[in-house]
Amino acid sequence: MTGWSTERAPGGSARGVMALTLLAALLVAAIPVALLAAVVLMVLGHLVVGLAVFGGSVLAAGLTITLAGMSGVRHLRKVLSGLGLGSVPPDGSQYTSLTEPPDSGYADAVRLDRSEYTEVP
Repeated sequence: MTGWSTERAPGGSARGVMALTLLAALLVAAIPVALLAAVVLMVLGHLVVGLAVFGGSVLAAGLTITLAGMSGVRHLRKVLSGLGLGSVPPDGSQYTSLTEPPDSGYADAVRLDRSEYTEVP
């Protein structure tokens, strides 16, 4: 076979985003054809119909681009939230949820800096 696994195959929502993107690209590519058809109709005396053809094609392309963009962003958020990407704090420390213990009150206790901590396997 080609080496594709079922994990790498796009799911239903990914296929929907790809279909909307393809439809948006086709409608944007059809705008010059609609403009030519509108000019021909206007030359033949059908001014309102020509404007409606061109305006309708621009409106359809714009709506499809907007819908594809919104669903693409939603799909991207869903994919990124499912990955469980951990965030790294700006100071580079990896212990974000740990708080410093309160002072124990012992005078001979050695206080370690965060840079001196070692990770236990």
